[in-house]
Amino acid sequence: MIVRKILPSISCVVAALLLICSPAQSLPWEEPAKPRLVLQITVDALRADLPMRFARHYGEGGWRYLLDQGTHYVYAQYQHANTETVVGHASLSTGAYPADHGMVANVWLDREAGELRYNIEDPAHRLLTAGGGVDKSREIDPTQRTARSDGRSPGAIRVSTFGDELASHTGGRAKVFAVSVKDRGAVAMAGHAGKAFWFSKATGDFVTSDYYYERYPAWVEAWNAGKHPQRYANSEWKLAGKAGEYLFGEADDRSWETDFPGWGRIFPHAYGPGDGKYFTTFLTLSPAGDELTLDFAKALVENEGLGRDAVTDYLAISFSSTDYINHLFGPSSLEAEENQRRLDRTLAELFRFIDRKVGLANTLVVLSGDHGSPEVPGYLKDLGIEAGYFDPKALDRQPAIEALKKRFGIGEELIQTYFHPYLYLNRELIRQRGLDQGEVERAVAAELVKFPGVALAVSSDALLKGDVPDTWQMGAVLRNHDPDRSGDIYIVFAPHTFINDFDGLRVAATHGSPWRYDTHVPVIFAGNGVGAARITRPVTPYDIAPTLSAYLGINPPSGASGTPLPEVMGQRNGK
Repeated sequence: MIVRKILPSISCVVAALLLICSPAQSLPWEEPAKPRLVLQITVDALRADLPMRFARHYGEGGWRYLLDQGTHYVYAQYQHANTETVVGHASLSTGAYPADHGMVANVWLDREAGELRYNIEDPAHRLLTAGGGVDKSREIDPTQRTARSDGRSPGAIRVSTFGDELASHTGGRAKVFAVSVKDRGAVAMAGHAGKAFWFSKATGDFVTSDYYYERYPAWVEAWNAGKHPQRYANSEWKLAGKAGEYLFGEADDRSWETDFPGWGRIFPHAYGPGDGKYFTTFLTLSPAGDELTLDFAKALVENEGLGRDAVTDYLAISFSSTDYINHLFGPSSLEAEENQRRLDRTLAELFRFIDRKVGLANTLVVLSGDHGSPEVPGYLKDLGIEAGYFDPKALDRQPAIEALKKRFGIGEELIQTYFHPYLYLNRELIRQRGLDQGEVERAVAAELVKFPGVALAVSSDALLKGDVPDTWQMGAVLRNHDPDRSGDIYIVFAPHTFINDFDGLRVAATHGSPWRYDTHVPVIFAGNGVGAARITRPVTPYDIAPTLSAYLGINPPSGASGTPLPEVMGQRNGK
């Protein structure tokens, strides 16, 4: 009797163990449902501290949605040296270093043509809008004025983007779009397989080139026909609250801010008549630029049907106003503070719209910046911090010229041109004189670093041969180096020091350095099941594209150096 009772019990235990251990009994793996839309937001010049710094002004649904409900990486640093707009946008879209994606600067020297080249210019792909290109008589962006053609394409980007890989993975069924005020912001994010639209200050329209379309879709023509910028005509950019509500409320009028004619440096800032010379420029120097970008993006989502089926679509929106405002007034200004308040409203409207049309639960959102932002030297000096502007015209260059003449027989003629951050030498003259290119590079670099305000002058010859100190700064310069496009000498100015005079146009602050105020940006994921977390371990913005790729189970971009972020992937996998 006892044996009979024990045997069934043993049998049950053995059966249970077999059930647990047997691979044949394990449940099949099921892929989590993919988001219907990936929404990648880039805020131009968003230094990592800015979203939290002005949090007193935020309502519900904008920054609060991201900061309170998203996974926020608070210590994300770019690891390349030249923190300019196209460099950062291309790094975000590809997950690659500039040395690999090729966009090493906003402008570089086309050695074959002997002329400066604007990063995405392409004479083979004309604009679809006649007269929609750069009007150099009123263009205040010095990089735009270097373009020899109004044509635009992603042809100079040497590796694939996340959008490219998504299009390839889905057999071209995924819809891939990018929108920005800046052409370089849109083109870099759209990649080769997507479609890009950007704002024309010449016409007030959102435009594109024949790389993307033979003719505009009807909805784009209708949107442009609506003349949306005109709603700002004869109005002003005003403070939304009382001065006492602001951190910088009592510091509106400061001498170091840019006093652009007709715009001024104190509130309110008048847009002027709709046909004014700088009317569309003033829109980009205020939150209006971001608001118009959002309006166009909403029309795009609606008319292109993004996020409406099981195939994941991709929309990149780059908001440019923060960058323009920081250039003119600095990030520690009343204008910058009010802009963040208005950007919060813009983000809230965007998220409400996406929630209605697609559902935030069905949308994976990621936000970052293409670079950070330096403080204005005048602001820092008032705090007792050393800072200043570098003025090449004020330098006594004669000792350097004489030293080069003594060594090589020629001096100033060795220099062909300079455009941040590269100095280009006259290679043809060096060859004709029978001089050694590497020796000349190193000699010129040695003279440059003697100038006050220059922290580093790195010759390409020394960099590629490893004859430089093993420092993080040198690593950043190397990750920025492309043999065909980079100059012969990379110049790094001292912290809080930069050139602020661009052909007569003076700005208050200029980014583009490897220093931490220019490399430090936020990285925030939200939506589609991503939960609230604040992560302090170091990460990089190059991790974004590989994370998006791994999240969707597709190939990472071809040159990606980043790695998937485990905190986001863990939530994707239900851990």
